[in-house]
This record gives sequence, structure tokens and C-alpha cells, in this order.
Amino acid sequence: MRQTPSAPLTLSEHMARGELFSEKCPAREVLKHITSRWGVLVLIALLGGTHRFSELRHKIGGVSERMLAQTLQWLEADGLVQRTAYPVVPPHVDYRLTPLGREAAQRVEALADWVELHLPEMLGQDRQA
Repeated sequence: MRQTPSAPLTLSEHMARGELFSEKCPAREVLKHITSRWGVLVLIALLGGTHRFSELRHKIGGVSERMLAQTLQWLEADGLVQRTAYPVVPPHVDYRLTPLGREAAQRVEALADWVELHLPEMLGQDRQA
């Protein structure tokens, strides 16, 4: 529940009001980028600090060069990742989280931790008959 009339709305409050459920809600696109298969992993990987493209590709098993590039572009456009290109030969580009990206990454990491903790239950290994 909102504390003051001027306090920003939480996602839960937006959902209660129905805006996120509207197909024209711009937050849906950002949410899609953050929670995509590769978006989650890129954000969590960048919590460890600044990485080059090749480091990210190596760290995130199974991601193609094309999908990693697209995911980084989306997250950069959303203001979550900062891309720094250095004018050297060969080109050197670093990626790091913005303050907003760090906050998003911490929340996504908490969800990923929860999934890993409860994975046996979700896979039916710990279900009681």
C-alpha cells in the first residue's frame, strides 16, 4: 500500500490498477527485457562487476553472440546497462550496470536464488504423495 500520495507506485500497485495488464503498457516491454532468458543472466553476471562482451559470452553458457548483443542493446536502451567503448585497436567495449540496473539485478538475483532453492520441489523430487 502507498505510504504517501506522492510516493512512486510499486509494481504490485500498478498491477492492481491494471496498467501492466494493458497490452499498450510500456512497462511490459522493459519487464520482458529484464525477465527474458538472457536478460536475467546478463543482469546477474554484471552484478559481479564490469565485463567485456567475450567475458559475458563465456560466463553465460549457451547464449549466442547475436542474442547476447541484442540483450545488451535492450538493457542499455532501458537504462539498466552502460556500454563504454574505448577508441583503441582492436576495439574494447565494457558493460556495467547503472544504479537502476544494479537495483533490478538484485531483485532478479533474489528471484533466481528462490528458484534454485525450490527447484527440487518444482521438479517434483520433494513432493509428498
